[in-house]
Amino acid sequence: MAVTAFNPLKLASSPRDSFPSISSSTSYSVSLISFGFRNSVGSPLKKCSLKQTCSVRAMSSSSFESGMEESVKKTVADNTVVVYSKTWCPYCSEVKTLFKRLGVQPLVVELDELGPQGTQLQKVLETLTGQRTVPSVFVGGKHIGGCTDTVNLNRKGELELMLAEANGKTDQT
Repeated sequence: MAVTAFNPLKLASSPRDSFPSISSSTSYSVSLISFGFRNSVGSPLKKCSLKQTCSVRAMSSSSFESGMEESVKKTVADNTVVVYSKTWCPYCSEVKTLFKRLGVQPLVVELDELGPQGTQLQKVLETLTGQRTVPSVFVGGKHIGGCTDTVNLNRKGELELMLAEANGKTDQT
């Protein structure tokens, strides 16, 4: 009789491809997924057969959220422009198009491609910024708001000043 098994995660080209795969086997592996925006993957914690008891120490919810908060803060600090987005959102598309038109290549985090982690990340963003919706835009480490806020800053000429200050403007030669 074959037993359904979880195999350790493998780094994939797309966040959608990085979830556990299921196959037939007589044992299973439990893997720790370390959260990160670049799809970092942990190593297997423990292997055991189904006849044995297998216990895995889980991170508490608050510890996980705290780790996600730190990841967001580090991502925002390490990148001049960050857009938390969803692939299907027209407001997100508008913001990404605006930055492209300005010659700026932001780090775009597509929350809907991160599975359950994307939902948790959106909750963390709400806690940090007070904004529940996407896009959630950061320039020079500062949250500037969503689509309407970003477009209004651009219309006033303030967005390009912020980008210049943050050194996010790319060379247009």
